[in-house]
Amino acid sequence: MADDCIFCKIRDGEIPSEKLHSDDDCFVIRDINPIAPTHLLVIPNQHFAELSELGPEPNPAFAGMFSAARAMAEQEGVAESGYRLIINQGSDGGQEVMHLHMHLIGGRPLRGLGLR
Repeated sequence: MADDCIFCKIRDGEIPSEKLHSDDDCFVIRDINPIAPTHLLVIPNQHFAELSELGPEPNPAFAGMFSAARAMAEQEGVAESGYRLIINQGSDGGQEVMHLHMHLIGGRPLRGLGLR
C-alpha cells in the first residue's frame, strides 16, 4: 500500500465508500465525478501505480478486473447497449490517481476518444 493512496484507503475502509463489488482481485466504486450515467472504477486490491508495473506474465488480479467489469456492466444495465473500458496510463494518458484502475463508462452514446 502506498501511504497516501486514496484507493488503498478506500479498500482498507479508512475512507468510506460504497463498494458495488468486492472480491479477492478487485473492488468497484462509482466515480465521484461521472462523465456518463454509468461511470464506475474497477480497482485492483493489490497496489500497482501504473499498468507498466505489471510484468509480462498474466496477472490474475488484472483478469479479475475484466471479469468484474463485465458483471458490473450487466448489473448496471449497459452490457447490451455497450460501454467503454479505459485505463489511463501516466500523466499524459490522464491518470490522476497513481493506483492502476479501470473506468467503466456507459449509459449514453460514447463518440470519439475524448472523455468529456
